[in-house]
Amino acid sequence: MADKNISYWLMKSEPEAYSISQLKKEVTTLWDGIRNYQARNFMRSMKIGDQAFFYHSNCKPPGIVGMMQVTKTRVIDPTQFDVNSKYYDPKVSINSPRWDCTEMRYIGIFKKFMSLEELKDIYLPEDLQVVRKGNRLSIMPISQKTANDLMERLGKPIE
Repeated sequence: MADKNISYWLMKSEPEAYSISQLKKEVTTLWDGIRNYQARNFMRSMKIGDQAFFYHSNCKPPGIVGMMQVTKTRVIDPTQFDVNSKYYDPKVSINSPRWDCTEMRYIGIFKKFMSLEELKDIYLPEDLQVVRKGNRLSIMPISQKTANDLMERLGKPIE
């Protein structure tokens, strides 16, 4: 059952760029490189303790693979200053950063994988934004009700 004091999110990553297995190995990571204002603003509204469903995107099949938790918020995204990073932003400076990120901690991998097709069969777009046709947002909120239902269907993540 979801905790009523925390918010729930779905956060996408391409497994070739960063996978749940990498997070498991590293335990924590900065969720950096977000260059969409709406996704950035969702991250800015996160609180320490919030939880996120880790979603592998742009792969076959895409879907929910695990769970992670917010451990730090409002961290300045270092990739915006790195000229060698694909997330470099020439319009920012150390004194005027535009992008920030959160630190995420590994909770576990779900025993059951839930594909996008399965999610589409179960949820309406207003209940789970990832099923909305054409939705490319990498971070999105999930309601308490939907989080409860997902956790019931996926079971407890395996550490």
